[in-house]
Amino acid sequence: MRDITALQQGLGYTFEEQQLLKTALTHSSYSRERGNGCACNERLEFLGDAFFDAIIGEELFRVFPEREEGFLSRIRATIVCEKSLAQTARNLGLGDYLLLGHGEEKTGGRRRESILADAMEAIIGAVYLDGGFESVRAVVLDLFRAVIEDARRGKYIIHDYKTHLQEQLQARGITDIRYEMTGQTGPDHDKTFTVCLYVNGSPAAEGTGKSKKQAEQKAAQQALERGLE
Repeated sequence: MRDITALQQGLGYTFEEQQLLKTALTHSSYSRERGNGCACNERLEFLGDAFFDAIIGEELFRVFPEREEGFLSRIRATIVCEKSLAQTARNLGLGDYLLLGHGEEKTGGRRRESILADAMEAIIGAVYLDGGFESVRAVVLDLFRAVIEDARRGKYIIHDYKTHLQEQLQARGITDIRYEMTGQTGPDHDKTFTVCLYVNGSPAAEGTGKSKKQAEQKAAQQALERGLE
């Protein structure tokens, strides 16, 4: 393993118990090969995931005091995800510090997004155990400051609600998604359309708009805000 001093400087945190950081950097493949009670980072990953989610959620609650729960959930999901964690790990050069088994080493494990993300969560868990909640909160908010600022500026605001909803539902194995126009009012030059969204054959949300496409987007937005994703 490389000297972890530079990594701690990147984290902005120095461990009292250095072994916690070393465990956070130990992939299960390395642990299995070594045996003899060599701990891997999976338990720390579990802990880090919980604190990462809570810290980001609290910060978004503070940054967006007027926004509804559905909006906050969507923004949190764009930050508390494998891609975001892996990118932060890359920024730290985390892959260079990982302890990997021979198989993972040969197949590019140091660059694999899932391994980097898991190790990043494990480090978050390790910081909590070593320094407590205020320490881990400071580390997370510092590491993810740019991502949170992008969210504040609206970078992650969803414009295509239909596509986003479809992607989220399909990720859960749901493919029966249908929009049906249920009404229209007004003269020909100024109609208002109403559309019902059906998921697995059941009505899930309704939207209205000056075009069928706009009404469909509104129905998808309503479904997302209800937490249907």
